[in-house]
Amino acid sequence: MASGDLENGGAEKAYETSSDAFGRSPPEYGVATGVQQSMSRRFIDSFKRDPNQQVTPKGVVGSDGRVFDAAAAAARTANSPLQRHLKSRHLQMIAIGGSIGTGLFVGSGKALNTGGPASLFLSFVLIGMMLYCTVHALGEMAVCFPVAGSFSAYSTRFLDPAWGFAMGWNYALQWLVVLPLEIVAATLTIEFWNHGQINNDAWVAIFLLIVISINLFGVKGYGEAEFVFAIVKVAAIIGFIILGIILNCGGGPNGGYIGGKYWYHPGAFHNGFKGLCSVFVTAAFAFAGTELVGLAAAETANPRKSLPTAVKQVFWRITLFYIVSLLLVGLLVPYNDPRLLGGSSSADATASPFVIAIENAGISVLPSIFNVVIMIAVLSVGNSSVYGSSRTLAALADQGQNFKIFGYIDRKGRPLVSIAFASALGFLAFLAGSKQQEQAFDWMLALSGLSSIFTWGSICLAHIRFRKAWRVQGYSLDELAFRSQPGIWGSWYGFIFNCLVLIAQFWTGFAPVGYAANTPSENAESFFQAYLAAPIVIVCYIGYKIWYRTPFMRTHNMDLQTGRRELDVAELIAEEKAERASWPRWKKAYKFFC
Repeated sequence: MASGDLENGGAEKAYETSSDAFGRSPPEYGVATGVQQSMSRRFIDSFKRDPNQQVTPKGVVGSDGRVFDAAAAAARTANSPLQRHLKSRHLQMIAIGGSIGTGLFVGSGKALNTGGPASLFLSFVLIGMMLYCTVHALGEMAVCFPVAGSFSAYSTRFLDPAWGFAMGWNYALQWLVVLPLEIVAATLTIEFWNHGQINNDAWVAIFLLIVISINLFGVKGYGEAEFVFAIVKVAAIIGFIILGIILNCGGGPNGGYIGGKYWYHPGAFHNGFKGLCSVFVTAAFAFAGTELVGLAAAETANPRKSLPTAVKQVFWRITLFYIVSLLLVGLLVPYNDPRLLGGSSSADATASPFVIAIENAGISVLPSIFNVVIMIAVLSVGNSSVYGSSRTLAALADQGQNFKIFGYIDRKGRPLVSIAFASALGFLAFLAGSKQQEQAFDWMLALSGLSSIFTWGSICLAHIRFRKAWRVQGYSLDELAFRSQPGIWGSWYGFIFNCLVLIAQFWTGFAPVGYAANTPSENAESFFQAYLAAPIVIVCYIGYKIWYRTPFMRTHNMDLQTGRRELDVAELIAEEKAERASWPRWKKAYKFFC
């Protein structure tokens, strides 16, 4: 026994003391050790394809060789190798201030001139109510299914794969054409100080480099940039609201109580009901990008915790930053002010009603400061355009609705090919100096004109179908980790209202304000620039439907399992309900809105 113990002890001691030439002990059994590589090697390797990524499954191919595999598409979007690095603070600031751009700061001036202050206020209230319902519907689905592609994937899963294809490309095109437009807009904000001293192409190159670099840092770079951009925009709008109240009460350098006199003279409405309908489109354009909070769900560390809070923040985005600020704009600027139509572009700060209100008060320094805010807002939208288009293109590739190469995702979770494609289109901004640039950019903008309306309507309809499938397949609403506050009726309101906006846009596009003074060719051009997105969506849907013969998704066949991140969600919900029951009333009220 003694000799055996001695031999064993000697062997163990020999193993413990064994080491290599550098004095390093060998690793324990089952412990993996990584090889420390140089920084340059790690940087190069980060661009390689994620080794855990699989090729898009082909599914079962029918006799005609053209069958769409809905189950495989759901599986691919649910298991996307995108990195989940977005935190709660990123999502909250994206929800509150992300993508607030020239639609609010500058485009609202033309809307004020077209419809008057009452039409401006009413249209933003109605669109805001619709969007509140839409984002809550999106939030409910995104918390339950935080998958890549978000709303286009929901259209594929809950409506029709052909409609999901049309909505995915509709949304991708919207953001793809926005990047060069926003880069040009950013250079025009520099003209506020530059006055042609430096060639605009130099600013195009600088702004493109900034936007592309941010997105090459991955989703964390996008989140941090939007966090900073949103803080600047939020601070500027809150500052304007405080200043606007003071100016309206007569506290400005020029003095004099203003009150509601501009609602009496020149008046609250302009161009009647058609003026109101015309403003709906401007309001929709200004709200575009609010849905990005749902697209970011697939790259959020804990969507069940972060998304509900972010979705609730949209209430404050709509109320404070759009409705209150534009109510003050309508009180401070008459709709017949010629400066509202005097801008040379969609980013010209001189046509911003916010800047005009400040100038009317006799404050000389703030217009330059607000122009900086507009420039930051434009860059924020450009940043969001690369993010939104690249993630949608990658999700379409995952579902077999785009070229597979666009689904290439590297080891840092970046859809590199999609980012490169979106960034390459940004170089169209260098065409801004050509003679045909105005016409080219008008038609590019027309591609994105109605895109948001189609997207929001599809989200509401997908939520309606999802709720029905949830009930038909035997689930209860108590099993949902987050439930839309407006519920199914809010989604019906959102869907119907989006349809009404499409009808109103058709009417105002076919017979715009002052159409009698235009030539037939000018009216035709105006109509297609206003409604170009509709025929593109219809062609995409019908073409894909005929080619793949996709079915309408029936409620009892809808996949309600793939992509649900947590299997013990019922127990977690029960714990959260018990925790909420112990909150004081003030906290319950705060959490309801925040």
